Amino acid sequence: MLNEQDYMLLAAKGITEQQLNQQLADLRAGFPFLELSAAASLENGGIYAPTPEVRKAYLRAWQDYVSNVEHEVVKFVPASGAASRMFKDLYAFLDGESNIPDTDFVKIFFENLPRAAFLQDLDCKLEELHGKSSAQLVEEGDFKSVVAGLLGTRGLNYGRLPKGLLKFHRYESESSRTPFEEHLVEGALYAKNAEGRVQLHFTVSPEHRSLFETLASAASKKFGELYKAQYEISFSEQKSSTDTIAANADGTPFRNADGSLLFRPGGHGALIENLNDIDADVIFVKTIDNVSPDSLKAQTVENKQLLAGLLVSLQARTFAYLEELEDGNVSEERMQEMLHFLENDLHCQSDTAAELEGLELLDYLYTRLNRPIRVCGMVRNVGEPGGGPFIVYNADGSISLQILESSQIDMSDPDKKRLFEEGTHFNPVDLVCGVRDFAGEKFHLPDFVDPNTGFISHKSKDGKELLALELPGLWNGAMSDWNTVFVEVPLATFNPVKTVNDLFRSEHQL
Repeated sequence: MLNEQDYMLLAAKGITEQQLNQQLADLRAGFPFLELSAAASLENGGIYAPTPEVRKAYLRAWQDYVSNVEHEVVKFVPASGAASRMFKDLYAFLDGESNIPDTDFVKIFFENLPRAAFLQDLDCKLEELHGKSSAQLVEEGDFKSVVAGLLGTRGLNYGRLPKGLLKFHRYESESSRTPFEEHLVEGALYAKNAEGRVQLHFTVSPEHRSLFETLASAASKKFGELYKAQYEISFSEQKSSTDTIAANADGTPFRNADGSLLFRPGGHGALIENLNDIDADVIFVKTIDNVSPDSLKAQTVENKQLLAGLLVSLQARTFAYLEELEDGNVSEERMQEMLHFLENDLHCQSDTAAELEGLELLDYLYTRLNRPIRVCGMVRNVGEPGGGPFIVYNADGSISLQILESSQIDMSDPDKKRLFEEGTHFNPVDLVCGVRDFAGEKFHLPDFVDPNTGFISHKSKDGKELLALELPGLWNGAMSDWNTVFVEVPLATFNPVKTVNDLFRSEHQL
């Protein structure tokens, strides 16, 4: 039963009672596991590895595409994630009884601290607080003051800032760069049009937006001069209408101590709404912490251009077919060619398609081809946690390429578990998206979400257990009904920072 306060909260968030009831029903019923056909691989054609000559053709295709100033290209970066998890082990040390490093993680941190990109900022703050540098405090055995200076609110406050605003890379010729700045550099190297315009969009949390905007103002001037680019940087926040209701174990709405309903952010799948608001033809998607210093950018840039060149090449062919289908005067032979393209290039297959002919086949091809398209880079699996590329059965019996998380697979089924473990590649979140149709109109991206691919997790609030609902992930179920192509890219293009010690890996050092 909802009360007047509940209805006011729903109205303020832009959530209907019907949506609320559907979310509660999902929390009670859960989500079905997805049916796997196979792990996508090079061997079964699910992952594509272009030859050197073909790579050159796709690189040229992308250069030709961006040379046309009418084409709108945007780099989209989810950047609201807090950095607190990066420092979990340092927080444990700070709260522990030992005053000296007592774990391998903390020992590695202090051994490598002189190489940290944030060292100069940290030393300035420590001099202000204690009149001593990090090296002096370490020599005196005052390790906790160093950690507090890095994480605390009186220090650099790194524990409460988003990853995008932390110093990741140190350069000899300039001050250290944040991931935000590295994305600006990347954008200039593969998303700049013939007029020198570079468009970037960052999704941020409300409390950090002003910090991002301040940095954007200074960085766009600095890198604009360096790379002869005119930056257009925009920001958005996760919409409150994408929040999801929390539930008690019995599926009833969870209420706060004051009796109000508890809503939680819907996860990165909520960002499909932000992506839908972007007015562009091609959108690059990449996470904020997966960046490299300049010394390693060449491979990243080339492979981004490769993915984009393949995208626009597939898109051009798709559009040509759709224009013919729209006209309606298409021979059976031509439609069989289109079906071959759909099944072999876009990897969308259906046993019933072979039996179709005439208008039924035309309608099938039109429906299947007239969708957003994405080309996704995939790296060799090296044991990183997260999703991977699979060939999956859809509700209509067809199969297509999907990025799945382990929680979407029934691991209690030995056959499903085996298919999952046979995965050779990993999803680094390296996407290039085509979001307009053949007539130049924007697709309404929420129409292509599979609502049955959400996630349920167990959380707690005020000492009470609750069920939390996450919307279908941005590159998972939120793009389930897109046409998808997987391409193998080098592991060197994937350099995420999950802990502060990752910054000391060779790929994040000069």
